[in-house]
Amino acid sequence: MHFLLLDARAAGLGRLMALIAYDQADAAAFQATRHLRDDELATWRAAIGRYFEPRPGMRLLDLGSGTGSWARAFRTWWPRLEVVAVEPAAAMRERSVFQPVLAGAADDIPCADAALDGVWLSTVIHHVPDLITAARELRRVLKPGAPVLIRSAFAGRHEAISLFRWFPEAVAVLDGYPSIADVEAAFATAGFTTAGCEPVPQVTAASLAEAAAGLRRAAHTPLQLISDEAYAAGVARLDEAARTRSGPVVDALDLLVLR
Repeated sequence: MHFLLLDARAAGLGRLMALIAYDQADAAAFQATRHLRDDELATWRAAIGRYFEPRPGMRLLDLGSGTGSWARAFRTWWPRLEVVAVEPAAAMRERSVFQPVLAGAADDIPCADAALDGVWLSTVIHHVPDLITAARELRRVLKPGAPVLIRSAFAGRHEAISLFRWFPEAVAVLDGYPSIADVEAAFATAGFTTAGCEPVPQVTAASLAEAAAGLRRAAHTPLQLISDEAYAAGVARLDEAARTRSGPVVDALDLLVLR
């Protein structure tokens, strides 16, 4: 696996974050641990529905679709919506639970001009090497007024994500991600404005013990970018807490919507 670390502030709005070339091990870990169960997706369906109203014949792009859990959910929720999945990593495409998946990236989307009624990016924005170019490409493929729905952890907003409680060294990695303001500024260059931004809670695991047992370092970019020593210390903290704490693990990621 190769990492390209970029200084977010020195590079400016165009290039903001680390790139990871996902291999088979990463894709397997992601598929095994990062798919939310169907009953845990209800809060996200409600949040998305506040900004995107599917109608028969509409087309929604899942950009950076990974192993396909969100594309599959959209097809289940809205059977008459056409879902277009695009993923740059071959290892992710091969393991996708949704098919077909097209090869493509944020700066090279295999769709015609003004062909889409919305686009979904889930935990993808920090992997986009040039946000300004991506914004222009999204403006090209989207119909006027169509939403860009971005589900992400953003720089400076780690408090509602339990992973960072056990792995505090990973906060520095998150702070190299684009901030909400960074994304808004980059997309403004292509004429997008903010339609909404809200934290959305989700049940990440039924218990802390389940979260500890299922943790895979390869499934989490921030954990891959801390030292082995910091990772081991975090695992120890998580295992210790899991022995005494009960109840579900509830996290919140942000939904940023641009039009």
